Amino acid sequence: MSSRLRIALVAHPRHPIAEPFKGGMEAHSFHLARGLMERGHDVTLFAAGDSDTRFEIDPLMPVHYDRDYPWENFRADPVLYTVLDKAFGSARHRIFSGRYDVVHNNALHRFVLQSAREKAHPCVTSLHVPPFDALHHFVRESLCPTHCITVTSLRQTLSWWPEGPPQESAVLYNGIDPALWPFAERGGTHGLWCGRITPNKGTHLAVQAAIKAGIPLRMFGYLEQEAYFSEEIAPFLSDRITYGGVVPGAALAKEMREAGVLLFTPCWDEPFGLVAVEAMASGTPVAAFDRGATREIVGDDAGRFAPPGDVDALAKAMQQALLIDRLVPRKRVEACFTHDRMIDSCEALYDRVRHAARAARA
Repeated sequence: MSSRLRIALVAHPRHPIAEPFKGGMEAHSFHLARGLMERGHDVTLFAAGDSDTRFEIDPLMPVHYDRDYPWENFRADPVLYTVLDKAFGSARHRIFSGRYDVVHNNALHRFVLQSAREKAHPCVTSLHVPPFDALHHFVRESLCPTHCITVTSLRQTLSWWPEGPPQESAVLYNGIDPALWPFAERGGTHGLWCGRITPNKGTHLAVQAAIKAGIPLRMFGYLEQEAYFSEEIAPFLSDRITYGGVVPGAALAKEMREAGVLLFTPCWDEPFGLVAVEAMASGTPVAAFDRGATREIVGDDAGRFAPPGDVDALAKAMQQALLIDRLVPRKRVEACFTHDRMIDSCEALYDRVRHAARAARA
């Protein structure tokens, strides 16, 4: 186990690192910071200034940028890119000042990657996204013995390095605290969908599948694109198809364990799928599109699958998943995706890059 470390944890400032979480990246950064602190480490969170005050925050910017540059308005927006360059340009000098024993980077900005290599300071970067063009080159250029890149699944490894992963990379599965997602031996007969409501999450396909299956559906999550919601989802809302907005962790956990099946409907190569693990911990099986890392995370026994975009097959998968013994998904989470396992792996990676830095100095 690592000694007590001073850790700079860099989160992406699109949303605050605070409940209710807008997405999996925010939840991951929150629980990673909390878990490292519980292990006795000193953590400084570089994030939006309106993040949870239980953490020591060094703000990348005063408030999260999605407040002023919402997703549907900032695509290819040079103004936002200038704002982010200024924020990370200033912060990278504080992050790599020498104050911290190790940097754990969850952000999506090239300046942190560049500084990790230039400074040869112990750094772990966790990638939560596919290799989009704006980041791909900088990730590859930043690799060095003191900088380890992690991905969240074996499937994501193939996306980033189809030729084979470099020795400076590792798979770091996301983990959850099972105590925050209590197990229920019995669930209801309705379906559940959770996540950011946006086309690439496939919310509209979940609605269509639930209607075809004749199974009620409850939806929760951050309404990212209002036009999409109004056109593709709102017309189908009823007493059987409902939308409950964004809810905090305890309320969402209650919804998870009361559901009969979770619908997981990525329309892109989802690198992990934290919401599926949260449902599984509650005992709720998954009906999902077989895309990205979905099958790797859910496993063949804890869920049922449909070809990507196939609504009819997803409706059948919902009906089949309702029959799965709820102990099966819970046991899979306990074996593979606990918070303690994730923190153990992080500490081992910190030791690895710190040892490389010591060797370089020697």
